[in-house]
Amino acid sequence: MNAPTRRGAGKDPRIVAFRGALESLIESLDATVRIARWESGGEPIPDPLRQSAAQLQNRLGSANRLAAGRFVGAPAVVATSAAIKEAVQALDAAFVAYRKRADGGQREEAVLELDSELGRIKLDAHRWE
Repeated sequence: MNAPTRRGAGKDPRIVAFRGALESLIESLDATVRIARWESGGEPIPDPLRQSAAQLQNRLGSANRLAAGRFVGAPAVVATSAAIKEAVQALDAAFVAYRKRADGGQREEAVLELDSELGRIKLDAHRWE
């Protein structure tokens, strides 16, 4: 008789979906930063980059809805979901700060801060894998 197969937190379908939402959000925020730094007068912004940035609001909404949920289950699943939730909340706050600074005429500083927060979140990716 074989022992039952155990799934780690990373293979839980809820975590897979939540991680996917976070990764899509990061992709859109990265695209937003890249577009904000794009040299005017140079090459046109590639369509995939533009499309990813255009999906930012939808992806942010999806990630926030998932982050508002409560995960129950194995401690590893709960810990992983909490790490993803923290990342989503940090990125949401960073994007809000970015919009306020950019709208206030401090676009370059806003881009630097958003990019910095994205880098910090990416460094913590091991927490939700």
